[in-house]
Amino acid sequence: MIKLTIHEGEKKGTISPEIYGHFSEHLGRCIYEGLYVGEDSSIPNKNGMRTDVVEALKDMKLPVLRWPGGCFADEYHWKDGIGPKKDRKRMVNTNWGGVVEDNSFGTHEYFELCDQLGCKTYINGNVGSGTVQEMSEWIEYMTFEGESPLANERRKNGRDKAWKVDYFGVGNENWGCGGNMHPEYYADVYRRYQSYVKIYDKEKPIQRIACGPTDFDYDWTDKLLNRLFTRCFDHLHGNVEGISLHYYTLPHDWDHKGDATKFTDEEWYITLSKTLKMDEIITKHSNIMDKYDPKKILSLVVDEWGCWYDVEEGTNPGFLYQQNTVRDALVAGINLNIFNKHCDRVRMANIAQTVNVLQSVILTEGPKMVLTPTYHVFRMFKYHQGSKLLNSFLTGVEETGIGEAKVTEVTESVSEGEDGIVNITLNNLSLTEEKEVEIGFDKLSPEVVEASVVTGQMNDHNTFENSEVVVTKKLDNIETTSNGLKVVLPARSVVLVRVR
Repeated sequence: MIKLTIHEGEKKGTISPEIYGHFSEHLGRCIYEGLYVGEDSSIPNKNGMRTDVVEALKDMKLPVLRWPGGCFADEYHWKDGIGPKKDRKRMVNTNWGGVVEDNSFGTHEYFELCDQLGCKTYINGNVGSGTVQEMSEWIEYMTFEGESPLANERRKNGRDKAWKVDYFGVGNENWGCGGNMHPEYYADVYRRYQSYVKIYDKEKPIQRIACGPTDFDYDWTDKLLNRLFTRCFDHLHGNVEGISLHYYTLPHDWDHKGDATKFTDEEWYITLSKTLKMDEIITKHSNIMDKYDPKKILSLVVDEWGCWYDVEEGTNPGFLYQQNTVRDALVAGINLNIFNKHCDRVRMANIAQTVNVLQSVILTEGPKMVLTPTYHVFRMFKYHQGSKLLNSFLTGVEETGIGEAKVTEVTESVSEGEDGIVNITLNNLSLTEEKEVEIGFDKLSPEVVEASVVTGQMNDHNTFENSEVVVTKKLDNIETTSNGLKVVLPARSVVLVRVR
């Protein structure tokens, strides 16, 4: 028997809402056709932003949106994306598909989108091909309230009041597409560039994010932080607020990633076993960070994560368009529980990417919109945002899988919201077996407020012809016991139980 023990009196930290963040890059149909259709589109929109997509993301409670990249960020020159749209420069998107980028979605449009979503802003600056001056002027254009040439140019372009930049990434993947740098070199570059990310209004601080490692590159983390401490300043506070981490879940390798919908039972377990590596990766990078920052001032920002498969047949390979199945729902549930458990260090994460790219929560095709299984998991988990992580653990859990691809049967995390409701999220990773879980509390005699589930056959996915194959449903197989609760998790399921 699997048992989940919850010590509701032991709060281990606050789950930052930004853990449930998203990433939008000028890549494929994420921005254009996905989030933005233009003011003259026949598709319902408000100031160019798709109304249906915005409303769906608001219902999911999207807390922060990263933009403009990604690899695109280190070729993006922000002045190309301001002023009258007819006068904006056109460029070739060399990273993603070789298509023409007309810059009709730029700084003003991004802040308009975030305003409609009611979310925080996370902008990535250009270190790879940009200058310190360019980055400094962008910060001034966006955030300076007083009299200056750039603030006046912003006003000329229709925005009088300065915007709030919540997070600013000083470069992206500078170990790769952002310049192929060594960690020591990037640390020095970071020191220089961040000096000009001016905070003009102390009431509106900007959290600066340095480029951290990719997946298992622990050497980058150690050398970056060592260089920042020994060559830059005695302590981190006031110079950098976070470092990024990127880890994608691939069933196989970069040359043959695997199909998004046509996969075997073994590939199901291979994928989940690889996504479970996120816990090890975060733990080991956090241990390195603890050497330099034992007070945990610095955030670990997982600003690119999710599944990466081969593109759908007949689509532009550079657009990274893929479908989204029940397998992706489990990947989302597993990772979100991991982030919750590491909320003392992980304070933001951004799934890649919001619409039409990689593990997106929404797919669009002309006027049609589909909510993916991953969307339903994010909407289910939204109650964790801003809640207190409770001390919880599983016993009686065994491994399941095929061959060498073994995974733990069930994963979980538990939080308590300001309303006193306890949010329990559970994942059953087994392809074939339902799992009965006894849930025990120290003192609480629980009353079930809500019990819901996302499940289906492993390859099930939503299409434009049939958009409700995988949706959130009520979970009926739950009962109150003398010790707490007993819940039966269907095979291949993500479950939410809310009690008071």
